[in-house]
Formats: sequence, structure tokens, C-alpha cells
Amino acid sequence: MLRMLGNPRRFCDGITRREALTAGALSVLGGAFNLPSLLALEQHRAVVTRPGKAKNVLLLYLHGGAPTQDMFDLKPSAPVEIRGEFKPIATNVAGIQISEHLPKTAKWMHRCAIVRSVHHKAGCHNTLPGFTGSEQAVDINDPIPKDSLPPGMGAVCEYLKPRHIDFPHYVALPSYLGWGFALKRPGPWGGFLGKRFDPLCSECNPAIDVKPPPGRRPMWLGTPFLADTMLGPDMTLDRLESRRSLLRQLDEQCRKADARAASSNLDRVRQRAFSLLTGSKLKTAFDLDKEDPRLRDRYGRHLFGSSVLIGRRLVEAGVRFVDVYWDGYSARVPGVLDPYWDTHSNNFVQLKEVNLPYLDQTFDALLGDLEGRGLLDETLVVMMSDFGRTPRVNAAAGRDHWTFCYSVVLAGAGIKGGTVCGASDGHAAYIKDRPVRPADICATIYQCLGIDPETPVYERSGRPIPIAHGGEPIREILS
Repeated sequence: MLRMLGNPRRFCDGITRREALTAGALSVLGGAFNLPSLLALEQHRAVVTRPGKAKNVLLLYLHGGAPTQDMFDLKPSAPVEIRGEFKPIATNVAGIQISEHLPKTAKWMHRCAIVRSVHHKAGCHNTLPGFTGSEQAVDINDPIPKDSLPPGMGAVCEYLKPRHIDFPHYVALPSYLGWGFALKRPGPWGGFLGKRFDPLCSECNPAIDVKPPPGRRPMWLGTPFLADTMLGPDMTLDRLESRRSLLRQLDEQCRKADARAASSNLDRVRQRAFSLLTGSKLKTAFDLDKEDPRLRDRYGRHLFGSSVLIGRRLVEAGVRFVDVYWDGYSARVPGVLDPYWDTHSNNFVQLKEVNLPYLDQTFDALLGDLEGRGLLDETLVVMMSDFGRTPRVNAAAGRDHWTFCYSVVLAGAGIKGGTVCGASDGHAAYIKDRPVRPADICATIYQCLGIDPETPVYERSGRPIPIAHGGEPIREILS
């Protein structure tokens, strides 16, 4: 037998790298172990994961560039044009301070970890790094993400899902990322794994609150919903099953015509569609009319609050990975003041009167709800943005784009609460200690889920790509 030297490190499926190279070397001599055979074996192998504390993930994505120096990394000793208008307050963990406009969040620091040294070089408004760990440059205005891009974390969870499970493992709320700008942002998709691993995206009809509470600016209202999940008035379950049987017969003819690949891809899509029409757990999770009105008030009866509440109901129903996007919608609903995170002007007024109070309300409600239901110890909550904002306030009282330093907050399952990783300089401009890249955040999330961050997925050329793109779990914040 021909053997090739290699590192004896074990992969997540139990074999060593040396053993994999041994098998691969057999293709030099021909036989069954050629590249196509190995890839086919990879596609059908059982995925072995190691113990993880998180059963599921709720990712809260603040799109547009949330300002770390006004939220989780304030610099009260910096000059006024740097520190801005907000003051830090103490949290329930000694030595950790956050913004005065996040008082409810401050009471949860014992369950949270703040990473204050995240940075990337992928460019502003590039959403690919946060969801995948990859920092490759992309055209952010491309309305259709390329299928050559790597898959997002949720898509990987959908890909690794056992074949006998029809229930989706990846859902995005309240719509796909970028819907408000009439384009699809890169990152939260199946990428080169295929569209069948894209998230199940809900839909929404956002409307601005024309009568906000005193002292508040308008916020987006609305409730996410699943489109086309109701049977028509003349379509009974029996008739639906008859049509399904007809489709099976047609598929059999396709298979005889050697159309296996296309049929396989369509089968997962069809299975999901039938599950939505006939299943109850997923539809029930979206039905907030059956939720306690007091709990809806706690989350907030706005689009972000309703989306997060549905997200909690989805993870409770068994969805493994849920994205919730706080996006902008002014391109779809023109002529309104958009409570978006891209605050080039009036940064402090907008944060004080809309973004931070509503975020604080919903985050507090989510952690309290999860804890009360016994779910916080098995649910990882992640709050992130695509980049940060400039340390210096501009002439329009705003902060501009900045990728060199920003913060990510993690809470719940697998996280050592009351911790801070990394540090920025005196202006929250550059990394002072413990640089962290988006790939490290992704690796940490995979680690909490019990998925080896070095697990490979394969490009269409057959090249293996580690799912965390070389990222290392942040040991300092792991419990």
C-alpha cells in the first residue's frame, strides 16, 4: 500500500489526515478511489460532530455598521469629537461598561461576552465575512450573489442536516438580507453548495410608525409571514397528496431518463414546499396571534421585535440556525426617515431615539424569555454588524464607515458570561490587543454548535474549503 506523509490530526469524522492522504494516493494507481469517488463518498458520509453546548443559534444582524464606540466600547476620556455624546454605565459585571442607552442589556452582561477587537479587510458593506468568515472582495451591488461564493453558517447547518429531517435548519427573518434595497447581500446563502441550502426566507410589508411614543423617532412596523403556505379553498390534503404521488411517478421516469442530479436538487425544494403546506410546527411559529400579548409587548410590536420573537419560537420548534436582520427599507418605502444603522448623519439622535432603545428592549426580552423557558443554556445568541464606524464624528454629527475595529456580542450556550475579549486603542480606532477576524467569530459559533470549524465543504471544482476559512475559536469566551 502506498502511504504519503501527513499531519496525524484527526478530522471531525474520525479519520486522520494521514489516512485521508493514504486513500487519496490510491488514485495515483487508479481504481475506485479517484477524485470523483472520494467526493461522492464525502457527500454521503455520516457527519460526526463533537459535543456542543448550543443546539441552535439566533443571529441578530444589525446591517449598515453599528457604532461600537456608542454601544459596547465607549471612550469617555477621548476628545469630544471622538467620544461623542453618550456616557458609559456600569453593568452587572464589575469592570464592564456599555452605553447609557442600553440599560436593560447591561443587566445581562453576566451571560454575555463582548469581543471588542473584530476587524476585516473585505471592504465596507461587505456582508460576506460575518456570515461565512471569508474576507474576499465582492460587488456589494450585485443583485444576485454568485454561486461561487462560500456558504453561510446557516447554510452549512442545512447541509449537515441528517437526510431524514424535513424540517428546515436555516430560516431568515423578516426577509432576505438586502430586500429593502432590492438586492441580495452576499453571505447568508448556500453559495457553491447550491441554492437548496439557502435559508427559508419569510416576507414582510414594512410600514413606518407614524405615531411613535413620546421621545422616540419612527420605527419600522410589521410582522414576518410565510408566503404561499395556505392551501387554496379547493385544495384538500387528499388532493395535495394525489399531486405529490403524480410527481413521484414523473420523477421515476426522469430517473430512468438519467436525470438523477436535477431530480435530486428539485426533490429537496419540493419536500420543503410540501412540508410548509402540510406541516404545523413551522406555521405555528409564525402565528403571533396565539402568543401572550404581554410577551409581544416585551419584545416590542415593531418589525425587529416581532422577528426576534418568531426567531425564538422557531428555535424552540427545532430550527437550528435563525438569522434576524435589522435592515433598511427606504428604497422600498421611499420618503420616510429610515431607522437604519448606516448613520452618516445625526448618529446620536437616531441612536438615542430609535435604534438603541428598541434594540435594548428586544435583546432584554429575548434573553429573559429564553432563560425563563430553560432555552438559554442551549441557544447561542449572537449580535453582530458588517463593520463599525469612524472614531471621529463628522460635520453632519454622524460617523462614517470603518472596518478596522468593531464589536460582536455573544450570549447563552457555550459562552463564558461576564467576559471581554480584545481591546481597542484610546479612540476605538484600531486594535490594541488580541485581534479577532470574522472567521474567528464563525469558528467560535461552530465550536459552540459542536461542529469542527475545519470541516471541509467542496467547491464545484472539488477543492475542499474549511467552513470557518481558517478561523480559530475564541477560547477566552468559551465556557
